[in-house]
Amino acid sequence: MDTLAQFVQRKREALGLTPLGLSKKCNIASAIIEEIEAGRELFLSVTVRQNLAKGLKCTCEELKLLEKDFLMEEVPIEVMDVLKQRILNGETELYCPKCQSLLKVRIEEMYDIEDNLIYVPRGYCTKCVFQIK
Repeated sequence: MDTLAQFVQRKREALGLTPLGLSKKCNIASAIIEEIEAGRELFLSVTVRQNLAKGLKCTCEELKLLEKDFLMEEVPIEVMDVLKQRILNGETELYCPKCQSLLKVRIEEMYDIEDNLIYVPRGYCTKCVFQIK
């Protein structure tokens, strides 16, 4: 069975397209096509999957079957608490507890019901579905 990278490359070549040509046809950044074909992009957003399927003349389901399957079991609360505290401490180079890819993190400023300013750590994985909410 093909990997997502192999499938996309094979379909693209069968259509006689270069990676740049596919990116233009699909309205997807060429960097994303390169990441997919290099095997570094393992989980596609809905929009990218739909545009890519249309450009490759395949179904979204075919692509979804080849994406990396990340188990959705819960990350232990202790691990989440440590990640949240590290974000609040200003650390930016944090890694996903599920797939070890880099997390995109930020601190959101919000107000509680008594109008007190509170800081809420947020983050998401660049490769899988993991999120810090």
